[in-house]
Amino acid sequence: MTRIAVLGAGKIGEALLAGLLAAGRSPDDLVFTERHPERAAELTGRLGVAGVDVAAAAAHAEIAVIAVKPQDVVPVLAELAGVLRPGTLVVSLCAGVPLAVVEGALPAGTAAVRVMPNTPMLVGEAMSALSGGAHSSEEQLAAVEEMLRAVGRVVRVPETQQDAVTALSGSGPAYFFFLVEAMIDAGILLGLPRAVAADLIVQSAFGAALMLRESDDHPVILREAVTSPAGTTIAAIRELEKHGVRAALIAAIEAARDRSVELGRAAAGR
Repeated sequence: MTRIAVLGAGKIGEALLAGLLAAGRSPDDLVFTERHPERAAELTGRLGVAGVDVAAAAAHAEIAVIAVKPQDVVPVLAELAGVLRPGTLVVSLCAGVPLAVVEGALPAGTAAVRVMPNTPMLVGEAMSALSGGAHSSEEQLAAVEEMLRAVGRVVRVPETQQDAVTALSGSGPAYFFFLVEAMIDAGILLGLPRAVAADLIVQSAFGAALMLRESDDHPVILREAVTSPAGTTIAAIRELEKHGVRAALIAAIEAARDRSVELGRAAAGR
């Protein structure tokens, strides 16, 4: 199997390692880097995957996955550039960081792929979007897709769409958590115990998500199926529209897109 090194063992890096192990990868085919020794020791003890330095990771890897915060990517790339073996594929999971930054920091001709995952990777239900770089082959893109399918679903997009992906699905789970939080608070306001309100809303959200994924119907059709004439749901929808919830969501996602662009410019030094 392809040997994979994960550079950065935060939540996303750990989730990727755990997903690959659950999909049948041997711990011997995986390594990770982590700057905090106690965190590295804890992960090795729990997952059975070796924590190493960047040089050892580069020597091991056929695919090197960079899973650090955007502001930390330039130092990691600089360290990796000096030890990367020819032919190694570099996969960046860093929000907002353009492929030009990754490719420009590595030896000429290095194959790179940009991926925007999201935190449901922690439960094996990530939505990841990938874009190939100037030197990545179809075979390499397929290898990255196979890797990411161990932790969820994958789509390919042009890199020009990655900032929109970051705003929509990369940050997307937070929007749902925010809405669920507000709905639980509403349940408490209406007299329900917090635990009961949470159970009602979380299961409703889970069931609605399954309906969206399994149905061929547009969300409008699914919503209208719940919306009876002169009923409770249409009264609630009227209030949501009155308070501009739809417009606020669109504006929020545009703001997240703009911030992704800013992160990319900062990584590029512009």
